[in-house]
Amino acid sequence: MKTPLCVTRKKQTASFRIVSLMLTVAPLWLMLATANTSAHAQTSNPSPADWTQFHRDNMQRWNPYETTLSVNNVSTIQLKWRSIFGNFAQSSPAVVDGVVYVGPDNGSVYALNADTGDQLWSYNTGVQFDSPAVANGVVYVGSSNGNLYALNASTGAKLWSYATGDQVYSSPAVANGVVYFGSFDHNVYALNATTGVKLWSYDTGGQIDSSPAVANGVVYIGSSVNLYALNAGTGAKLWSYATGGSVLSSPAVANGVVYVGSFDGNVYALNANTGAKLWSYVTGAMVESSPAVANGVVYIGNDATKVYALNAGTGAKLWSFTGVASGPFGSFSSPAVANGVVYVGSYGTGTFYALNASTGTNLWSIYSGAWSFQPTIVDGVLYIHSGNNSDNPGSIVGGVFAYALAPGANLRLLAEPAPTTVHQGDLLTFAFPVWNLGPESAVHEVLNTQVPAGTTFDYIRISGTPGIGTCTTPSYQGTGQIVCHENAAMAPNTTWTVRLTVKVTAAAGTVITESAATLADTPDPNMANNMATVSVKVQ
Repeated sequence: MKTPLCVTRKKQTASFRIVSLMLTVAPLWLMLATANTSAHAQTSNPSPADWTQFHRDNMQRWNPYETTLSVNNVSTIQLKWRSIFGNFAQSSPAVVDGVVYVGPDNGSVYALNADTGDQLWSYNTGVQFDSPAVANGVVYVGSSNGNLYALNASTGAKLWSYATGDQVYSSPAVANGVVYFGSFDHNVYALNATTGVKLWSYDTGGQIDSSPAVANGVVYIGSSVNLYALNAGTGAKLWSYATGGSVLSSPAVANGVVYVGSFDGNVYALNANTGAKLWSYVTGAMVESSPAVANGVVYIGNDATKVYALNAGTGAKLWSFTGVASGPFGSFSSPAVANGVVYVGSYGTGTFYALNASTGTNLWSIYSGAWSFQPTIVDGVLYIHSGNNSDNPGSIVGGVFAYALAPGANLRLLAEPAPTTVHQGDLLTFAFPVWNLGPESAVHEVLNTQVPAGTTFDYIRISGTPGIGTCTTPSYQGTGQIVCHENAAMAPNTTWTVRLTVKVTAAAGTVITESAATLADTPDPNMANNMATVSVKVQ
């Protein structure tokens, strides 16, 4: 489908950390605000979250395996690396076993190290390529010279090619040893993935830019005239559905329903078995964007720079997001969804967004002035293929950009709300959960707080995974500093909570304020989240 920050921090010795933490909370916060973090390399860690083709393996542009990037930390991602090609971009990266495969418009297919961006190999034919698919050690990619190429994923050597009658901008899909794709010659093709021998073809009667989705033995693909459902084994037409315009959008299939956009401005939901329309939603502008489907929601953009979240069962709008000013090239690319975040870019306006999948709130954005196309999210890294925008002289040169959390443990300290009604003589509990939002474990995590003025110490509790912890506290009914240490390293996406219970001694009308701060020996790239405060008024 067409469509540095470098932070350093001094390594703390145990004695320095303990002395600092035994100070009051305010000096500790000053230390947190001014400490430096040491940068160190983040190693590649291949996982089942690999994004092997345009639709990903689930045909829905959704990565259910992503656990690192989330609504809580995506706002802190920064450039990890970029690999510059200097050309227009139409490709969505495939990421498999620590390698990024991409086909920019400079006539070459590239394999890049996913951890560093270093080029591993390239294959050049001098013509335009599109989004590759990777399966069983082979890279499949279509070309504007009418060929589909099969390349060795390790070396880039050509294994075979198949010539159609016109340009191939349909990103291939590989399923059960067969490669499926469409061509401008109006045909849908099925080729043996090992040999390139044609198994069948089907003439749709219209130009094909849509990429196929293959599910339950059926190939779903759009053309300039209809949306088609074809038998994956024989190519026989099972059904077709005529929208009011061309279907460049690549369909997504989920729970027996096919979702697709059309040039008539509608998003359609069709019965996957019969092609009967279940619902449609009018967006008010052409829809070239391909849908992402996750957790019962359809996410899709239109050519008026809007992104929609629609109830997958009813088509009801849940939210919409309007990007920068629309124009002739203000359309949105095909979104991708991972761990509660929707990632989407604008073709012409050059802004890329990370949105809260539940609310549509903009969590992070970056402006490059360049064309931003279909994103890919794998193992805590956002990959964007961005290209030169000749309409914007200030745009950056095109290439692949990788964004990730800075190395380290990104601790985030929260303060749970205090009771609304507190009286003199009551026991009052303050709860401070600490989350590790970073890609690495937090070693020697410490929380520092104190018995607030107007209270005396009663007791303290600690909970969390994997360790509990120990605290240095004042004596019963005393006052003073409290320092709590977690007993084990705090893994990413885990929480550790300290609950301090005190007895209220202050008179009615007094405001009791409690603060806490946290720190670890592991570098923390975002220390602004390491302190929390909560207040309550004595009634």
